[in-house]
Amino acid sequence: MEKEKGYNLSIKINNLEVSYNDVGEGTIPIIFIHGFPFDKTMWQRQMYFLKSSNRVIAYDLKGFGESKEQIASLTIEMFTEDLIAFMNALHIDKAILCGLSMGGYIVLNAVKKYPERFEALILSDTQCIADTAEAKEKRYKAIDEINENGVHAFNEKFIKSIFHTDSLIKKKEVIETLRINMQSNTRRSMTRVLAALAERTETCSEIHNIQIPTLIICGREDAVTPLSQSESMHEAIKGSMLRVIDNAGHVSNLEQPHTFNKHLQEFLSPFSISTSN
Repeated sequence: MEKEKGYNLSIKINNLEVSYNDVGEGTIPIIFIHGFPFDKTMWQRQMYFLKSSNRVIAYDLKGFGESKEQIASLTIEMFTEDLIAFMNALHIDKAILCGLSMGGYIVLNAVKKYPERFEALILSDTQCIADTAEAKEKRYKAIDEINENGVHAFNEKFIKSIFHTDSLIKKKEVIETLRINMQSNTRRSMTRVLAALAERTETCSEIHNIQIPTLIICGREDAVTPLSQSESMHEAIKGSMLRVIDNAGHVSNLEQPHTFNKHLQEFLSPFSISTSN
């Protein structure tokens, strides 16, 4: 039985009601995985752009957006198993994955564990390394601050770190929308995911095994997952494409959506249905 298509749908997987959007047509769906601490709405511009030529899906990870769950702990591996269960529930045998930041960590973990389930990968503003000791310490310090002061102060500091300086001035509407979405996250979800990010394992030693088409996108001024990390992944993944977006930081799809979408369109053209008459 074919599943319903549209926006703000839900499906139960692993005892969780997962909220998702599923629009467009195509034989190989593109599944967008959001970063921390965002939700599926960060991909709205990409889904609108691609839905005439591809089936596009974006979902809220456990603990974010409308996929609320109060659980004791979270891991990147748990998010990966949720992804596979989500695909199974929608009867998707193979998909193209697009993940930004933490979404990219999930993509890399998923293709390592389940390579047969994926047709192509898009890695945006992400990296394959584990946290350094310094980065891990910063995450646990952030956890302490959130537990003590709530999420607002963390969110404001985080916003300043992820946007290009020009974006902070010129993209105020985008920033405010993101701020509102971030503010809806619970203290529990934020701290659990920060711990999951701190304790994630590296995937760099495995990415040379990736044999499927891979697009790597990075904002030139990304201060969270620097361009050097994207360049390293590009060197390790044979045949991969690297596209660098000027005037963008860590959320290049929000800061320069037109350029980001053009790179997606170029990469996805072999997987897209014809829109010509």
